[in-house]
Amino acid sequence: MTDWPRVQLHVVTGKGGTGKSTVAAALALALATTGRNVLLCEVEGRQGIARMFDVDPLPYAERRIATGLPSDGVPDGPTDGAGGKPGVVHALHIDPEAALLEYLSMYYKLGRAGRALDKFGVIEFATTIAPGVRDVLLTGKVFEAVQRNSRNKGAIEYDAVVLDAPPTGRIVQFLNVSDELAGLAKVGPIKHQSDTMMTLFRSPRTAVHLVTVLEEMPVQETADGIAELEAARLPVGGVVVNLVRPRDLAAADLAAARTGTLDRDRLTTDLAAAGLDLSAARLDDLVDGLLAEAHDHAVRRDLEDSQREVVAALDRPTYELPRLPGGVDLGGLYELAEQLRAQGLA
Repeated sequence: MTDWPRVQLHVVTGKGGTGKSTVAAALALALATTGRNVLLCEVEGRQGIARMFDVDPLPYAERRIATGLPSDGVPDGPTDGAGGKPGVVHALHIDPEAALLEYLSMYYKLGRAGRALDKFGVIEFATTIAPGVRDVLLTGKVFEAVQRNSRNKGAIEYDAVVLDAPPTGRIVQFLNVSDELAGLAKVGPIKHQSDTMMTLFRSPRTAVHLVTVLEEMPVQETADGIAELEAARLPVGGVVVNLVRPRDLAAADLAAARTGTLDRDRLTTDLAAAGLDLSAARLDDLVDGLLAEAHDHAVRRDLEDSQREVVAALDRPTYELPRLPGGVDLGGLYELAEQLRAQGLA
């Protein structure tokens, strides 16, 4: 079961360094189940999707990058466990200049004249002096992908769209395109488009998920982001707590590590019994290092536990993803996707 059965547009935001792009990618894989088609979009120009999925840099075109996670949890398996094929993840790197050319061609039929404007730098000039227009172009492409139907001949119809969005501090400005354009466009197609997009962004078909880690500043920024989203009448989704440390030490052992009262002699005996061929001096150095690391881990766990209480007080559905020891590769993304699905985000 998913906590978000009506949502078609999943917007993922978070403070820099929390792993929001990783979470967005894992969510796209988790959603691509039971034959669903998913589009994963990025708008920040970093080509993060290409790096995570180990593919060539993405053009301004939708490209298939992965097969979704089947119900049996085996990537690229023959079926989804319910007799159907696994879903597919496509990706799109949205470039504002290319989006403006597409917009001019669609609404003003400029064709070659639009490309000529690009050569003269008019497009870069327009998106620089009016950042609100830039956001309309970026979000407009996402809106178009969500709204597709059989009238869009030749275009893929997606069951879900995941947007790797700007950081929390800019997410309201980015999505609240109608207000951002209020002083620039009172009427006309741009104004109409922004108003239409806001109908989707403020509807139950959209959810803005926030990614954090269990540290004071990211958690506070998450709380501030939720308040700003609610004030702008944008639908808040869940909170994804990323990079959580393992919780496999007993409370008594954590307390002893934190206070420096772990049994040093026992640790030394256990290491020697494990067959380590070390001199006494080197063994002492190893024990010192392990005790210092245990202390740091215990202190960090205390901090995480206190921040977990703050996250719980936000009163939003919460999901936790572990810190993967070897970093995040494609196999790690599938692992995180399964965690999100098991917890109900997808």
